[in-house]
Amino acid sequence: MNKPNPFKFIAVASTSLLIGTFLSPIITCGDSHSDNPLQLKADGTEKLSPAQMQAVALEDAFQEVFDKASPSVVSIATERTVNVQQHPFSGDPFFDHFFGRQGAPGAGKVMKQKQTGLGSGIVLNDEGYIMTNHHVIKDMDKLTVKFKTQKTYEAKLIGSDETMDIALLKIDAPKGSLKPIPLADSNKVKVGNWAIAIGAPLGFEQSFTVGVVSAVQRGGIDSSGLSYIQTDAAINQGNSGGPLLNIRGEVIGINRMIASQSGGSVGIGFTIPINEAKKVAEELKVNGKVIRPWLGVGLDTITEEDIAQLKLPSEKGAIVRQIIKGSPADKAGIKLGDVITQIGEKEINGPEELINFVRGSKIGKRLEIKIIRNKNEILTQVTPEQKPN
Repeated sequence: MNKPNPFKFIAVASTSLLIGTFLSPIITCGDSHSDNPLQLKADGTEKLSPAQMQAVALEDAFQEVFDKASPSVVSIATERTVNVQQHPFSGDPFFDHFFGRQGAPGAGKVMKQKQTGLGSGIVLNDEGYIMTNHHVIKDMDKLTVKFKTQKTYEAKLIGSDETMDIALLKIDAPKGSLKPIPLADSNKVKVGNWAIAIGAPLGFEQSFTVGVVSAVQRGGIDSSGLSYIQTDAAINQGNSGGPLLNIRGEVIGINRMIASQSGGSVGIGFTIPINEAKKVAEELKVNGKVIRPWLGVGLDTITEEDIAQLKLPSEKGAIVRQIIKGSPADKAGIKLGDVITQIGEKEINGPEELINFVRGSKIGKRLEIKIIRNKNEILTQVTPEQKPN
C-alpha cells in the first residue's frame, strides 16, 4: 500500500500565491505546540535533525559492514549417510496406526538414511581456505560451500580440532574470485563494542543481526579452558562457524554456541576470539591437526571453602582436582589439592590463565611452577608433553 505523502499539500499550495503565502508560516514555523518544527530542503524534502542524521549515519555504517563482509561469509551444507535400525513392529497394522508406517516392508532391518545440516563459515584467503566450527562438519561425508552469489563448491576437509571447535576446509575456486574477510585483533575487543553476526541461522542464509559485546574473557564455559567473547547479537543454529564482526567489518570471533533454555537465542552467545581461532587454523593448514602441550591435570577455581580448609591467602590460583597417572604433572610430583599460583613468569589468577599459558608453551621445554601445599609455598618443575589423542 502506498504511504500518504505528508507534503502533497505543497503542490496544491503552489497554484495560488495567496494560498502559498498563507501556508508559508505554517510550513516554516510548524505547529505552535511543537518543539521540533518541520524543516524543508529546497527540493521540498524534509531536513533531518542532528539526531536523525546520526541514526542515518549508523544505518549506513551497518549497511557498509554487510556489503563489505557478506561476500566472504559462506553457508556450509553438510550431509552424511547413517544406518538406522527399523523398529521390529514396523509394518504391523496396529503399530502403524499409532506410530506411522516406518519403512515397512522390511521391518527390523537396518536402513541407510541421509542426514543433513547447515552451518556458516568465512573465507580466510584467496587460496580457498574456509574456517568454520568442528561441530558443523564432524563425521560428515559431504561438505558444500555456498556463497552470497549462490555459487557452490564442494569442500575438502583439511583438518579440525574438537577442543577449540575449529575446522579448516578448502575449495577449488578460480584465482581472484574469492574475497578474504579482514580479521581484527580480538585482544582489543571491549565490552560495549558493536557486535554484528552474519550467517545462516535456521537455514536463513546471509542473515544480519546486531548487538554489543556483553563480556570478554568469559571462562569456565566448557572444558577447553578457552575464554570467550560474549554477545547479545542474535545467534541461532546455523550461525555456528560464522563471524562476529566489529563496526569496521572485521572478524573479532567465530560464533560457537548459545546459552538457552528454549534452544533459541535469548541474547547470550559465545564466540571464539579470532586470535585463538586463527592460530588453530594455521596449525591445521600445516599439520592437519593441532599438536597441543599437556600437563595432565584437572583444574578448578578456588572456593571460599578451599580458602578456609587449606588456609590459603586468597582466591588467586588454580586448584588441582585431578591428576592423570603418568602425565607430566604426575611425574613432577604435583598432588591433589595443590594450588598452582605461578608458572614460568606468569602469575595465575584462575584455571583459564594456566590452561592458556600451557597451550602457548613448547612441548619438551621445562617450566618452573609455584604451588601452595599444606600452607607452604613450593617450587618445582614440569615439562609439557604432547597431549595424547
